Amino acid sequence: QVQLVESGGGLVQAGGSLRLSCAASGLTFSSVSMGWFRQAPGKEREFVAGIRWSSGRTVYAGSLEGRFTISRDNAKNTVSLQMNNLKPEDSAVYYCAAGSISSRPSDYAYWGQGIQVTVSS
Repeated sequence: QVQLVESGGGLVQAGGSLRLSCAASGLTFSSVSMGWFRQAPGKEREFVAGIRWSSGRTVYAGSLEGRFTISRDNAKNTVSLQMNNLKPEDSAVYYCAAGSISSRPSDYAYWGQGIQVTVSS
């Protein structure tokens, strides 16, 4: 079965950086577009970034472009999210998702369990 496992989350001070990784198994990773979402308490799940399987084209939530970078390593079946200059409002559970680069969660077929990112002020 398909599994997506996130890693790299944790606690960081404002202005710091974190790199999230998502290891995928059970699918032909090189043929699947991937995305990252996040969800803060009491808020809806929101799109962070996506990367297309064929061209490697990336898309970002407008407010995050320039601080966050999505990348993929098809040889290792991983997708990563480099987060720089983190702000307290970036605190959320971050999810890896497979199947699209859409900003709509319903367009994704598979989800990881999520990983906590907390940014202290």
